[in-house]
Amino acid sequence: MAVLSDRDLKKAIKEKDLEVSGIKMEEIFCSSIDLYLGNKFRVFKNSEISHIDVSKGVPENFTELIEIEDGKKFVVHPRELILAVTKEFIKIPNHLAGRLDGRSSLGRIGLLVHSTASAFDPGFEGNPTLEISNISKIPIIIRPGIKIARLTLDTLTSECDTPYSKKQGAKYFGNTGPENSKIEKD
Repeated sequence: MAVLSDRDLKKAIKEKDLEVSGIKMEEIFCSSIDLYLGNKFRVFKNSEISHIDVSKGVPENFTELIEIEDGKKFVVHPRELILAVTKEFIKIPNHLAGRLDGRSSLGRIGLLVHSTASAFDPGFEGNPTLEISNISKIPIIIRPGIKIARLTLDTLTSECDTPYSKKQGAKYFGNTGPENSKIEKD
């Protein structure tokens, strides 16, 4: 596998092989595409549930969906985990695989952008979900529209046989908002 350069990323977008909604060519840098924080957040209602049994899944009432207007603040408290999405809806072709990385500038203040889910399979379509957590000791304010992450793409050695878009029971295909865990479908 080889990481696509800025030249290859621009070509893939111009030829509509790779789709990234609202992308501006200046948001492509060396080997990655800048992604921006969207307006939808899913917060955990910790006081309403005693535990999660992963074999039974996550109760729907465990989280609440919140939409924030552009420019408005959202406070991520210490030791808090929230789900959010990027503004960009992406479609990854069957011969590429994607990886999302948080920004170093945010990591240096204790804001992590993903807990574990950084990989995007060939055929993925949707607004990437962010698993944002604050590991610092002070609250951190974020706002929709800030640069939150970067997406890199790798070329596969050959096109995959079963892309995510064709996978039976693909749990998060086409998501446009932060969805609860669907671990019970494993």
